Amino acid sequence: MRIYFVGSHATGKTTLCRYVSRRYGLPMISEVARAVLAEMETGFDALRTDMDLVAEYQERVFARQVAVEKMHEGRFVSDRAFDNLAYVAEHTTNAATMMNDQRFHDYMKWVREGIVFFLRPHQSLLKEDGVRAGVSWDSVLRIDGMVKLMLEQHQISYLPLESVSMQERVRAVEFVLNRCGLSPAATASPRIRKQTIPPAAPVRPGVESWPYALVDNGEVEA
Repeated sequence: MRIYFVGSHATGKTTLCRYVSRRYGLPMISEVARAVLAEMETGFDALRTDMDLVAEYQERVFARQVAVEKMHEGRFVSDRAFDNLAYVAEHTTNAATMMNDQRFHDYMKWVREGIVFFLRPHQSLLKEDGVRAGVSWDSVLRIDGMVKLMLEQHQISYLPLESVSMQERVRAVEFVLNRCGLSPAATASPRIRKQTIPPAAPVRPGVESWPYALVDNGEVEA
């Protein structure tokens, strides 16, 4: 049971992800970008001026997402999936290399077999998230369009959540999950269990490979 909430930033993915985690007792995979940014000991000011650094950052974010999903053995609810590839297309020059890699296609097939909710943007939800440099409506719309393009291009079935109402979003999500045979947990925990995030796979100078090439059976080699 793999459940994904995908879409641009400032769409409410994390809120719904937490709700589903509590409601159905599923492990939650939260956004990994913050952890990767901290491990690289950098910030968005540096990323904006260093194309090689931002490319490495986005590769590590994608690698971490794949690694964490494998750790949970296919039973989780995730705050995103391939979303950061939309940011790769927006901010770096290595989008073609990443998206043409067979491992990317394998991951998209993996996502295709899950349950995907596509959250659409609303200006009323716009707020600074503390990770990305600036939150503008134009940027949100561009990322939203790229996420939709990848969903369609890779034939990933999804349910769009258009309403800004949390109640309506919850009703739609519960309807789908209940029809898929998922029952609410006997006792919904009011707190989210902390997830264990594996360390980022190092990028060795001179080696033209993705960090997640080091991932094997859900483990990351040192």
